[in-house]
Amino acid sequence: MSEVICRNLRIRGRVQGVGYRWSLCAEADRLALAGWVRNRRDGSVEALVCGPVEAVDALVLWAHRGPSMARVDSVLSNEGNAAELGTRAGFAQIATR
Repeated sequence: MSEVICRNLRIRGRVQGVGYRWSLCAEADRLALAGWVRNRRDGSVEALVCGPVEAVDALVLWAHRGPSMARVDSVLSNEGNAAELGTRAGFAQIATR
């Protein structure tokens, strides 16, 4: 069984208004990850991603390219806090912060 990890991602570039959050949710669901994604008021997108290390790594790689209309300039990845998920299951879009 693979180790479970959590990563907090901050994605910058042209990532709002191009389907980035929807596409990230779809990819996270495909990889059976838990977490959330949201727009930030500064124009970036933030995500908390938890699951097997291989699946999380695959989503981080995907985040560097995003959907076809996006232009990703950078992806910052830090250790995430699984406690932020609470009892939430699956992957969801949450309110802008």
